[in-house]
Amino acid sequence: MLVEHIILALILILVLSLIAQAVAKWLHMPLASILVLLGFIASELVVYAGIDTGIRADNFQSIIFYVFIPVLVFESAYNIDKQQLKNNLLVVLFLAIIAMLLTCFIAAVLLFYGIAHDTGFLWIAALITGAILAATDPVAVVDKLREMKAPARISVLLEGESLLNDASAIVLFSLFLSMATAADSVASINTIQSMLDVAGSFLLIFFGGALTGLFVGLFFGFLQKRVKQPVLTGVVSLLVAYGSYILAEYFMVSGVMSTLLAALSFSMLSEAEDKLPDGQKTGTQKIDSRMAITGNKYLWSILSHLANVSVFLVMGAVITLEMFEQRWLAMLIAIFSLLIARAISVYGVLLFFAFFKTLKVPFVSQAVLLWGGLRGAVTLALALSLPTSLDYWWTIQSIAFGVVMFSLFVQAPTMSMLANRLLIKE
Repeated sequence: MLVEHIILALILILVLSLIAQAVAKWLHMPLASILVLLGFIASELVVYAGIDTGIRADNFQSIIFYVFIPVLVFESAYNIDKQQLKNNLLVVLFLAIIAMLLTCFIAAVLLFYGIAHDTGFLWIAALITGAILAATDPVAVVDKLREMKAPARISVLLEGESLLNDASAIVLFSLFLSMATAADSVASINTIQSMLDVAGSFLLIFFGGALTGLFVGLFFGFLQKRVKQPVLTGVVSLLVAYGSYILAEYFMVSGVMSTLLAALSFSMLSEAEDKLPDGQKTGTQKIDSRMAITGNKYLWSILSHLANVSVFLVMGAVITLEMFEQRWLAMLIAIFSLLIARAISVYGVLLFFAFFKTLKVPFVSQAVLLWGGLRGAVTLALALSLPTSLDYWWTIQSIAFGVVMFSLFVQAPTMSMLANRLLIKE
């Protein structure tokens, strides 16, 4: 792609995002829903005009994994309320890991037997789909809950779960995808030894990435204290986000977990320095520290906005009517399978905390967690990154798109009504 085409695409993305913002506010719809519609309409008009958009199903993987995902993960981890996350960490970890694994495998089983096509939709295809659908993205819901002044804890649980389960789901997705592309993966997927290998590999990749990210975040966090210019701290944060990801990928561990831990440790060191007693900092140092933190938050909010906008617009551009004509039944099976899996995993995991007074999550909050577990940017990013060499890639991508459409056009718009009826009375 020529440089001028890249610039033109960026301008088009920015223009469409501004239009979508105005239309979403006018129609009282989630921004992501309007972006998908605009992406679809714009792509159809461009194709009708005889212009080649250059968008191909097989050219997304590198862009998604090395450009968008580090941004989405770093921004979420950098801007999350660390104190609230700490207070609810145990519940968040259970939701993000135990509930995510349950959702993945229950959805995979229901999908496999629901579609019932042993040659066209293998077990490994069901597992890949389960991993893709296990990643939650409740941004629109969290924003709405804040507008309603709903209890802060429910927002933290949704955000914290999304932050950590995205990383876990991506590790699981990468693991299943590598098995699918291996020559003997289909033959060995049903063996006990294979599943033990998967568990061992998951733990190694997961914690290996976490340690790599922790090292990078701490290193650059201490280095940042030597940087006196607020502008340069933004440059350092970019190094942390992409450096931690690339380093982890080089060591063949999770780049996502690396970026996640790097962002958390880096931001915590930055905030700790800002909270030093006044006697330990000059007036200039206090101003520079506050400017650096504020500037980084704005920088990553902008980058995350661009990444989210791009992913949803690309989804709209890639959607075809044939998906809904040929895969509508698979989409419906996936939606019901995911809702069942989500209900079992959320209620099952949170039932354990019913015996602990300080950790107990009220039933009405559990209902909001269930319905608020939307599928969005990360699910789309993983679906768009599927290699077209897999025979079932289009089926999985169609399922993912159908589930995301359900989240955007059914779950998100009805979330306010549910929260008003339940949370405000809590």
